[in-house]
Amino acid sequence: MSIQHYVHLIRDVPDFPKPGILFKEITPLLQHGPALRAAIDGMVAGTRDMQADVMVGIESRGFLFAAPMAYATQSGVALIRKPGKLPALKVRQAYALEYGTDLIEMHADAILPGQRVLIVDDVLATGGTAQAAAELVASVGGIVAGFAFLVELGFLGGRPRLGDVPVCSLLTY
Repeated sequence: MSIQHYVHLIRDVPDFPKPGILFKEITPLLQHGPALRAAIDGMVAGTRDMQADVMVGIESRGFLFAAPMAYATQSGVALIRKPGKLPALKVRQAYALEYGTDLIEMHADAILPGQRVLIVDDVLATGGTAQAAAELVASVGGIVAGFAFLVELGFLGGRPRLGDVPVCSLLTY
């Protein structure tokens, strides 16, 4: 079945992580096997033409999608993490959230120069995290082939921040 059959499993949580934010909670969808399968299958199908060598998952829910997508496409998987979580030489990028600022890091050798990379996360909001991930990938010589998200919060305008790189979002609010 299509992910559209499981939209009801995404719940709205008002005032999280701070007052005025309406958080799209995907945990119920992740807990439902057929819904999770529909999400992964949809993201794989929607990005197949991007021909990525490596899926880069953004901490933490991006990992849940990047790893099975990499498995399904026989590509590699790399991680973008919060500061202090990676043990080897790393690159770092600051970014803005819709509710503050933060930093992300990636191992400096996670992407080889010239590799085509698909950046994967659960939600595209303002685009700050995804844009920072793209900058990290480019800083080590990777080529951003595209982006994949389960949910896009279109009203926050994140997609234009990602430039003309292809974007696959299964659900848009």
